[in-house]
Amino acid sequence: MIGGGIAGLAAAMRLRDRAPSGTTVTVYEQSGAVGGKLRTGAVAGSAVELGAEAFLVRDPEGGDSAAVALARRVGLSDALVHPATGQAALALHGTLAPMPGGTLLGVPADLEKVAAVARPAAERDHDGGRPLLGPEEDIAVGALVRRRLGDEVVDRLVDPLLGGVYAGRADRLSLAATMPGLARAARVEHTLSGAVRSALAAAPRPPGLPVFATVTGGVSRLVAAVAEASGAEIRLGAPVRELVRVPGGWQVGPDTVDAVVLALPARPAARLLGVEPLLDYASVALVTLALPAPRLPELSGFLVPAGEGTLVKAATFFSTKWAHMRRDDGVALVRASVGRYGEEHLLHTGDPELVRTVHTELSTLVGIPLPEPVDARVQRWGGALPQYPVGHVARVAALRATLPRRWLSPAPATTVSASRSACARARRRPTTY
Repeated sequence: MIGGGIAGLAAAMRLRDRAPSGTTVTVYEQSGAVGGKLRTGAVAGSAVELGAEAFLVRDPEGGDSAAVALARRVGLSDALVHPATGQAALALHGTLAPMPGGTLLGVPADLEKVAAVARPAAERDHDGGRPLLGPEEDIAVGALVRRRLGDEVVDRLVDPLLGGVYAGRADRLSLAATMPGLARAARVEHTLSGAVRSALAAAPRPPGLPVFATVTGGVSRLVAAVAEASGAEIRLGAPVRELVRVPGGWQVGPDTVDAVVLALPARPAARLLGVEPLLDYASVALVTLALPAPRLPELSGFLVPAGEGTLVKAATFFSTKWAHMRRDDGVALVRASVGRYGEEHLLHTGDPELVRTVHTELSTLVGIPLPEPVDARVQRWGGALPQYPVGHVARVAALRATLPRRWLSPAPATTVSASRSACARARRRPTTY
């Protein structure tokens, strides 16, 4: 296994479950730790997430999500917890407006429900007598929503929500890759609101079921449990720079193995395969502040549209959102996400200055002067979040069809190996940062 992120570790565990007895599984990880973007650290003595904070509870078909199934598989069912409050807000012109319900990543099923924060151009979403998209057509999310519902819905709802998941912009992200359920519905339905209703109905969520979950004590517990369950030999500080076909298998560094699984970002995977990478990536920074007894709104957090002009694009009130993170001493943990695709230059500043900027902006956005933090931590993720352009799904399919047979031909499974971080795959499930 090349890549010791959660994708590589999960793949190693799956191999352990299915491979013949006696199979050796080796994980090669370039960095000094496994887990990739799942990492738990400490701020003011409390465990906090330095990467992905939570994961979806359900998959698009209505069953357990892959992350929940994985946690159950490694014995963490009792450690799964859900947000104490799910109410989020949008920062609009100096106020925090409640996030409207009944949307699919901000695209509304009921236009009246979003009118308080964005005025839909309802007259545009007429029935033209044919589906919104052709059978194989893809389109940027922003382009479709602007055409059918106007700019405000994109700029105030869709763009901030997609930015929270992908750190990207709605006008550049593929509908088929980021919202596949809506893309399928748009190839049948004649209106966008109708397509949203159809997509939501196709993936029903039982009443009262939370959307997100996390692991008490930190998601690094999940990483450790999966690594242990895999039974793999894990080699840290072990970059793999070349794959060479040899009689009977592959040469991976000093080792000869029967088969290789790449669990890597697109660029390093492409280098090893000798193909062009299909993806670019956005960089983000996560700034966590420990604030003594602040007066915070009863919200899980808020999103900030790009038009507001702040570096902060989202904030999470950890101590409000997650009951298990509340402290007896009144210190509240607040995390801000900064950085959008194409704005990497804004992150080229030192940690102290970034902390000051985030503290100042959060005070303005919540409308209350926040106390000075007693502790703070900055975690930077350079080139971390993939950006899925229009046509991405089709390009992945075409690439897979044209890969040299030597990469895809099966080999006897007695020794299996892999390398650094997370699969170059068609799309990723939303995870909150």
